[in-house]
Amino acid sequence: MAPATRSLLHSAMLLLLLLLLATSRQATGAVVATELRCQCLKTLPRIDFKSIQSLTVTPPGPHCTQTEVIATLKNGQEVCLDPEAPLVQRIIQKILKKGKAN
Repeated sequence: MAPATRSLLHSAMLLLLLLLLATSRQATGAVVATELRCQCLKTLPRIDFKSIQSLTVTPPGPHCTQTEVIATLKNGQEVCLDPEAPLVQRIIQKILKKGKAN
């Protein structure tokens, strides 16, 4: 392989590695991206309700074909929750009821 080709290949591999490292893991198993595509690459089926500071539910749209539930925890971490999980649905209902009571 020519030195120029080897250098280009090395640079491309380094760039790919840096891009992979730039993806931030906010909590165990829950990756939150920041681009105009699905933000939740992995989801958690459950979380302690008391650790949630706020919850964002994003319906399907042109950026992503699935509903996304992102919880911001009291420690500042963001985690993606499985919108189909029964516990997550109960948490959403509890927050909605709390919001109507105010």
